[in-house]
Amino acid sequence: MTEQQNFPANLDFNAVSDDDTSLEDNLAVDAANLPPVTVQIEKIAERQRQITAKIQIPHPVERIWKVLTDYEALVDFIPNLAKSRLLEHPQGGIRLEQVGSQRLLNFNFCARVVLDLEESFPKEICFSMVEGDFKGFCGRWHLEPYSGDGITGTNLCYTIQVWPKLTMPISIIERRLSKDLQLNLQAIYQRVEQLTV
Repeated sequence: MTEQQNFPANLDFNAVSDDDTSLEDNLAVDAANLPPVTVQIEKIAERQRQITAKIQIPHPVERIWKVLTDYEALVDFIPNLAKSRLLEHPQGGIRLEQVGSQRLLNFNFCARVVLDLEESFPKEICFSMVEGDFKGFCGRWHLEPYSGDGITGTNLCYTIQVWPKLTMPISIIERRLSKDLQLNLQAIYQRVEQLTV
């Protein structure tokens, strides 16, 4: 089963007020000026989903790569990302801790993941959870150059596989992640545009 949608990764229910404004709200205002993001949801198993989001960015792969791999700066522009920090990796690889936080049904919804990343410049960044608030969480960024109409750009694709714990309602997670992936890709688009001005 495949449908169109988006979401992030951090879950802890604490009551919170409805009157905050967020980066997400600011992004929504600019959405009319941003390119469309296509999102697909695939049901892998009863409580496992694969969500894929794609966007075209009219800039070279190297520029997108630079934004994606500036891991600790991601909190500056990705909506609902509260923390992104590099950790020491026991084998000398790339280990990243991320905490997402957002309002959902009048609750503060938080989830933490520690990811091991593998970079294959300039095509792919793969990641898998080594610790966190899901039973399983992994995915990849895929970058593919394109050219046409005198423009050189990048097709950016973000795929995640998520397996929530039983305490997390899969339908809510699926909808939320679908929306978040869309916002995240649009935020990356905006970041690349800002850095090239």
